[in-house]
Amino acid sequence: MTDPANFYTGLVVQAYSALKAQTFDPAPYAAFVRSHGQPGLEVGCGAGQPLLELVSNGLDVDGVDSSPDMIEQARTAARQQGLDVRLHVARMEQMDLGRQYRSIYLAGPTFQLLPDDEVALRALEAFRRHLAPGGTLMVPLWVAGPTPAEQLGAAREAVDDSGAVLRYTPVSEVYDPATRTRRTAVTYERVPTTGPRERVDREWVIHWQTLRTITELASQAGLTVRNVEPPSAAGDADLGAEFTVFLTHA
Repeated sequence: MTDPANFYTGLVVQAYSALKAQTFDPAPYAAFVRSHGQPGLEVGCGAGQPLLELVSNGLDVDGVDSSPDMIEQARTAARQQGLDVRLHVARMEQMDLGRQYRSIYLAGPTFQLLPDDEVALRALEAFRRHLAPGGTLMVPLWVAGPTPAEQLGAAREAVDDSGAVLRYTPVSEVYDPATRTRRTAVTYERVPTTGPRERVDREWVIHWQTLRTITELASQAGLTVRNVEPPSAAGDADLGAEFTVFLTHA
């Protein structure tokens, strides 16, 4: 199940919030939307972080994600917080939301869940169609390295509200710098205090972009790089490098 819409289902969604290593500071995304204009769109909004924080602060931001289970979590959280937010289920390369946006952003390197450059190009074309004239697209990126050998087979655990142990274990990996692809076999488990344990196996695919490749894809999609942060990322394809490209209509 390499497609993100199929990856983030069932037990994986249940475990995601408890097990994820990264939390999102809403401030940079709020600043981006305020600077570049509303309405905004968060692509890959998942269970609603940081989207709902922006909406609760009065910003007009929609959310879209390819996983129906994730969107249902976001809807539940929005209801609990008394928020009115537009949430859509759609793959980023196929989305047709009937609205244009001054600000489009991905919170974290979600773009790299797309399995190859062909799908990445279609996603950029979809972003261009949804980007209002003069609008800006924010794409955080990361040059993935191989998972350290000592982490393969090592479980990460959390406990849910019922006392069940949630467990994530990377099992094995194929790392191919020629195709800029990392395929990691992972296992999710839920071990309740009583009753049978649950387990699902997934293949987690990361297809990374360098500044050169994202610039070329953007040009094919009718977009151009407005700026890069940090500026020192220009031409940097070092493993582990993190940078953000800001795109606009060519």
